[in-house]
Amino acid sequence: MARIAPMAAAASVVQLVAFRPSVPSSSMAFYAVSPYHRLGLCSSSSRSLSAFVGRGCSIHQAQSSGINSSRLMKIANCVAASSSSNMAQTSTTVSEEEALEWVKNDNRRMLHVVYRVGDLERTIKFYTECLGMKLLRKRDIPEEKYTNAFLGYGPEDSHFVIELTYNYGVDKYDIGTGFGHFGIAVEDVAKTVDLIKAKGGKVTREPGPVKGGKTVIAFIEDPDGYKFEILERGPTPEPLCQVMLRVGDLDRSIEFHEKAFGMELLRRRDNPEYKYSIAMMGYGPEDKSTVLELTYNYGVKEYEKGNAYAQIAIGTDDVYKTAEAIKLHGGKITREPGPLPGISTKITACLDPDGWKTVFVDNIDFAKELE
Repeated sequence: MARIAPMAAAASVVQLVAFRPSVPSSSMAFYAVSPYHRLGLCSSSSRSLSAFVGRGCSIHQAQSSGINSSRLMKIANCVAASSSSNMAQTSTTVSEEEALEWVKNDNRRMLHVVYRVGDLERTIKFYTECLGMKLLRKRDIPEEKYTNAFLGYGPEDSHFVIELTYNYGVDKYDIGTGFGHFGIAVEDVAKTVDLIKAKGGKVTREPGPVKGGKTVIAFIEDPDGYKFEILERGPTPEPLCQVMLRVGDLDRSIEFHEKAFGMELLRRRDNPEYKYSIAMMGYGPEDKSTVLELTYNYGVKEYEKGNAYAQIAIGTDDVYKTAEAIKLHGGKITREPGPLPGISTKITACLDPDGWKTVFVDNIDFAKELE
């Protein structure tokens, strides 16, 4: 993948006038939780939580990011020991009825999305100058050869944010065919697109009504090839409003996300003319919270995941009950519930029926990390 030069600078007044994410004068805070992302070795450092989520857990990916096999085994053994000990102390077997009722009443919020980029400074520049995001914090972990940057439109305890991961020496990734796009709500799509063009950004779909609808949208690509849909809508407390993933069976995916993840089916739209269907799933209305857009293309059952997109993190009041509900409804637990090695933050990780990874984080532990 060719490296893209940083965007040319433009007058700050143009940026302020041209790009206005749909943020009301007083942002609404929904829940309180915090971010986490990779798996480190057994240490007392609070960054261990970040370590689990951001880097991913396959040996192939870890080795390509500079982690050797022996080190990876230490990580795996450490996690296994912690999980076994914790599970021995906690019994969480519940009936399907109890699991469904609990999931329905759990306090959940989409916290952040994690993905990998080949040039962190270039991506930060693009997101802040072209998309109007703020750099919330940045963390470099030289001993583990990676750097994180957190960006979004508001603080992490009340907004959905992006966690970018840069692994030393890796300058490109395979996005695959399964990941779709991120959605950003703005008040004027045309002005936003003009700004992006002025900064040297790539516009792949000019502003205009969505196929089969009236909403004005445009599509752009960031320097790593991740697609962003720019949607025109009124003021919203959550401009970073969508994550779109493709699935092989929409009905199966809707049922799983309702029963295992406790999401609500906000709307569904079939487009036989264009041979696709979508379902919007989430924990609140589309105009006030981030939603998951599931897309089914007629006749396509499987997609390549690539190694660029990592996962979404969701807050929960109980990772143990969450894991039980996921198991009951066909999800695969890839990390048994319990505290991460060296710290008290409890998490569990899983794959949905299409193989998309999600990590659930204890709400109280997560809030403490932000403090």
